[in-house]
Amino acid sequence: MRRLLYIGVICSLLSFNTQAQEFFTGTEYGILAGGSQYFGDLNTNYGFKTIHPALGLFVRYQINPYISVKGIANYTHVGYSDAYSSDPYEHLRNLSFESDIEEVALQAEFNFFRFATGDDKSRFTPYLTGGIGLFHYDPYTYYQGSKYYLRQLGTEGQNVQGGGYGGRYSSLALCFPIGMGVKYWWRPGVNIGFEIADRLTNTDYLDDVSGTYVGANNFAPNSVAYALQDRSREISPDNVLGRAGKQRGDNSTFDQYLMFQVVISFQLKSYKCPNFLKNEVFNNRY
Repeated sequence: MRRLLYIGVICSLLSFNTQAQEFFTGTEYGILAGGSQYFGDLNTNYGFKTIHPALGLFVRYQINPYISVKGIANYTHVGYSDAYSSDPYEHLRNLSFESDIEEVALQAEFNFFRFATGDDKSRFTPYLTGGIGLFHYDPYTYYQGSKYYLRQLGTEGQNVQGGGYGGRYSSLALCFPIGMGVKYWWRPGVNIGFEIADRLTNTDYLDDVSGTYVGANNFAPNSVAYALQDRSREISPDNVLGRAGKQRGDNSTFDQYLMFQVVISFQLKSYKCPNFLKNEVFNNRY
């Protein structure tokens, strides 16, 4: 009873103090808007020539003024082309791809400074973030004016029966967001910020390029798969690259995509003393 009375008095005093914070729920609802960039076998120099919009929604729960967790749903588009490369081999390789990405992820945030919306003394903080997610992708390209999905074509021998090239890769993969951001409560209950996080993945086929050429003889002559497994003949018909065993991509590293987004979130006002404040009172008093 004594503890409850003590907490009530503290919360009441804070409520009437003109310098004190207003209380808000620990749950935020927000939107993200920005851009994304793919890195992988077709963008080995980490260029930013194909930035696409990235949009999302999230729910964030503040465990305490220093640690938060959030669930995110993002959509973006990625793509790249060897036409952007200054490397003679990559330019001759002449591959390209695009893909939509639908992502869900769970991230933790670790604030450098104490952060609590409505509290003038805890208004701003940079933070680190990391987590795990799942995303859907399905790379495609254009050939002679038509759109073709590459996964179904098995451009690296995935459809060759008994060829030992492995089966068709999945259109679902894991991602591991790692990054940093800043957040600032602009008005009580309204938080804004900016986050940049690289998505490390467990797939090397985001761009449909990974290992070696398997040889034109493994594809039906004049088929779309035959044409797209080795597009160097479009650049130089007399100097094609697609001999069996010759390097097509680099399977020693997985593909990535980076997201950089502006963040805005909203918290509802609460008439209860926040849990983290109660914990601080107990810890300091007892």
